[in-house]
Amino acid sequence: MKIIISNSSGLPIYEQIKEQIKSAILSGTLTEGEALPSIRLLARDLKISVITTTRAYTDLEQEGFVTNVQGKGCYVLPINNDLVREQLLRKIEEGFQSAMNAAKTARILRKELEAIWEQICEEEEYE
Repeated sequence: MKIIISNSSGLPIYEQIKEQIKSAILSGTLTEGEALPSIRLLARDLKISVITTTRAYTDLEQEGFVTNVQGKGCYVLPINNDLVREQLLRKIEEGFQSAMNAAKTARILRKELEAIWEQICEEEEYE
């Protein structure tokens, strides 16, 4: 698994790490029982503080994505379908909010926004 850190991102580095690992878990790239890189190894590879990687891993554990086995490392937990659904709903809401903000800035009317949504649904064959 490759983690890419962007200094120009508005997100703190630990958030970028956390989100990329969550995405890998939700997409199946990282599977149940798979070990994450050690905190020290990840910090060294990314040239960041161990404190930063610890924060990302701690947040992932608190959110129920990984478990930390003392002295052995961090492992991916089984995917909780309710948790996955909640995470994806949150991403959808964030996407809608971002689109809404852009629409307001561009002074796009609700009807125009709905027409864009309908067009996207048709193109994607989404029901």
